[in-house]
Amino acid sequence: MLLREIAHSRTGDKGNISNISVIAYDSVHWDVIVNNVTAQRVKYHFAGLVRGEVIRYEMPGIHALNFVMYDALGGGVTRSLSLDPHGKCLSSLILTMNIDQDGERDGDSDSG
Repeated sequence: MLLREIAHSRTGDKGNISNISVIAYDSVHWDVIVNNVTAQRVKYHFAGLVRGEVIRYEMPGIHALNFVMYDALGGGVTRSLSLDPHGKCLSSLILTMNIDQDGERDGDSDSG
């Protein structure tokens, strides 16, 4: 299944850093999200776009993950030649990640 079936996402930026949150629609899916959406998988999922470190923060009280992705916006808003220098489309892209409903990695091509 795709992550977008059980979660939504928001994104922000500061310089060349993108910040993406993944929020469960329902607390029932929290463990599935935590087990599948790791910093390593997110880095792999954004291969070619994110050149720096990816750090994951867990917010279990609101069933959300927050990812801080360094060197992710082509130099930042004032330097990037990207059509989306703020990286707003990255929130949609993360939701295309394949995950396993049972909470285990499903061995798909982006399992990084």
